[in-house]
Amino acid sequence: MFEGLDDIDWSKMHHAYGTAEEVPALLRELGSAEEETRSRALSRFYSAVHHQGDVYGCTAASLPFLFELAQDAAAPGRAAVIELLVSIGESAIERLAFERDHAQDNEEADAAAEDAEDDYWDYVGHPGAATLVRERAEAFIGFAAAADRLVRQAAIPALGLFVDDAQRAVAVLRERLAAEPGAVERLLVLRTTAVLALRRPEVSEFATAWFGELLDDAALDPTVRLGALVQRARCVPEFDAQEAVRAAVGLLREQPAPAEDWWHSPAPAAPQPAIEPGSAPAHIIAAFEELARHGKVHSPVTALLNTFHEVLDGRVAERTELLAQQLRSEDAGARVDALRMAKELIQAWRGDHGPLVALIGDHLADPHPQVVAEAAAALAACGPLAEPARPALAAFVTEQCGGQCGQCGPRTWAHPRRELRRAHQEAVLALAGLGDERALPSLLVALDDGVDAWRAVRAAGRLPGAAGELAPRLVDRLRGFDLDQERTEQEVVGVLAALGDLADPAGLGAVEEVLDRAMRGGQWPIVHFALRALRQFGPAAASARSAIRALAEPGGPGDAETALAAVTALWAVGADPDEVLPLLLPGLDGDGGPFRAGDIDDVAGLLGAIGPAAAAALPRLRERASGRGWPGVHCAAALWDVGGEHEAETVLDVLLPAWADNPCTGRVVVPCLERMGLAARPAAPALQAQLALPGRGKNLFTTIEEDEELQRACRAVLARLGEPDAQQDPHGPTRPDRIAGTFA
Repeated sequence: MFEGLDDIDWSKMHHAYGTAEEVPALLRELGSAEEETRSRALSRFYSAVHHQGDVYGCTAASLPFLFELAQDAAAPGRAAVIELLVSIGESAIERLAFERDHAQDNEEADAAAEDAEDDYWDYVGHPGAATLVRERAEAFIGFAAAADRLVRQAAIPALGLFVDDAQRAVAVLRERLAAEPGAVERLLVLRTTAVLALRRPEVSEFATAWFGELLDDAALDPTVRLGALVQRARCVPEFDAQEAVRAAVGLLREQPAPAEDWWHSPAPAAPQPAIEPGSAPAHIIAAFEELARHGKVHSPVTALLNTFHEVLDGRVAERTELLAQQLRSEDAGARVDALRMAKELIQAWRGDHGPLVALIGDHLADPHPQVVAEAAAALAACGPLAEPARPALAAFVTEQCGGQCGQCGPRTWAHPRRELRRAHQEAVLALAGLGDERALPSLLVALDDGVDAWRAVRAAGRLPGAAGELAPRLVDRLRGFDLDQERTEQEVVGVLAALGDLADPAGLGAVEEVLDRAMRGGQWPIVHFALRALRQFGPAAASARSAIRALAEPGGPGDAETALAAVTALWAVGADPDEVLPLLLPGLDGDGGPFRAGDIDDVAGLLGAIGPAAAAALPRLRERASGRGWPGVHCAAALWDVGGEHEAETVLDVLLPAWADNPCTGRVVVPCLERMGLAARPAAPALQAQLALPGRGKNLFTTIEEDEELQRACRAVLARLGEPDAQQDPHGPTRPDRIAGTFA
């Protein structure tokens, strides 16, 4: 095996992290009899040689040897190798198609691809890889009929990607559907058929008709019929969503109890990196644990239902109706996966989510701990929209631990069973996010005992009414940190943020101490966040004014970011404009003056906070507002705050086009429009258009809380202007009447 492997000069090729000399060793380790060795090699291959789906020259050069492993029926880990082959081939074909679609001269692109294919070793990554997997299509057809079920699962998707003869591919897929005994493999066959139909229009009509026949066949397994329904919807753009969802709900109700224990045996996935406890800060370990949970699938129909939700897209009422049925499944694993889908729907789309949130809250009483934990995590992610579940959250946090151990109520925060601990902590965070002080006892347990205290710190700032009990504990925690240890920086920053949010006088002295310690140690990120906390204390922090002033002076001891934070804090603790403006105005210069060039947004924001007293900045604000991008938006908003109605036309001429061009700017534009009052009348159509959007804005870094505040501000401006609010289309995606009916 691997003849010729060492004849290749791997040192002349590169992967994501450098030269590819390690590839031969990785390939040999993929065939090792030791599972740990294979797993480590596979993880490294995905990480470096097939990094985030990339296909390098060394990736393509590995393919013949990966095929050798895949074709050895006795090779351990064979299914994982085939899955890797399919991933590489799919990435290569997608990349090649993208380049051809976007090439200025398609003929030149085709010629380049042909040249690359002529000489096997002259290709650059994906063209050669795409050619090779297509040439080996017969091998994948053989893998798809193997005795090993996992091998078949890995190979079936290749039938829709690499077999050039579409009719042959269709015939093989039909054979596989008839031959496969398991639901997972059958659903893969149907999904692969849809992929083939979407890639090859000549088989689309046949595929759609076949899906229809399968759906109408009452003798078939309801899971197969559900798969046919979803894949047909995927292939028919103008499908009837309401009818499809009603049919899907009916088929879900017919689902038998799972024959296999999907609850404890999630479907295989690409290896996830692991971090050993104690090897990294607690919040980093928790993030990787969440990543691992996100990659797990607990029900054989989850991938199918995920596809259906993608097809339904912004049809919130239909998706809510589907989720209501998913959440009522007898399969605990299906409920876990449905809770994650429900969270993603609420995070991505606007609408009347109250009934769905309440149903999520009902799952806090589920008999399965992981379902409870997932429900609590979903509610914590909902922020202010978790309100309908407040009673369920409060009851769970104050009364339940979910086990027969006698460790109930607040002490469940530190429960030894991981899922019970996670469920309680997430529920406490959700309750604290609503400002509900019934979360307090559990937060005090965390801060007193030190178990996952970093989570409690993040929530503490949401309970200002309990500052009397929280602030002293936060102070003790802050004073106990060794600032010289780099790993404590994030924890220090978290406590500073919480003390700033509480703004309780009991915390002021500790923040000043940390400011002094960090200044002497040159720990400028900590200095920056200490200044931010002092800013939140306002004039009560006047005792720190001399230290702040020293940092704000040009040429002060800190960096440029710290200098601007100091000027901002100086104003907040009570300095007058005559003291602050000379320090601030140079920040409007083209190079940022004493600050970083990118800090002009914060400079403009502070000038706006100073208001009319910053009139000396008006000429430079007008000049900078005429520019494009974020600086222009921030300077235009400050122009209104400083110059008032005389600047209204200029301000609107900047803000409205910028908002139309970049929806992210809405978080600056809309608050400014709210401050403008009646002068914002020309913005009414844009405000109405914003409220009519069904989505919160994909890839705009918008949280639920930010989007809900954006909508509130839009409605407030329109109400002040006497303009009608944008009404949702009664036949459109939100349909509150249908959502309510789903839960009747």
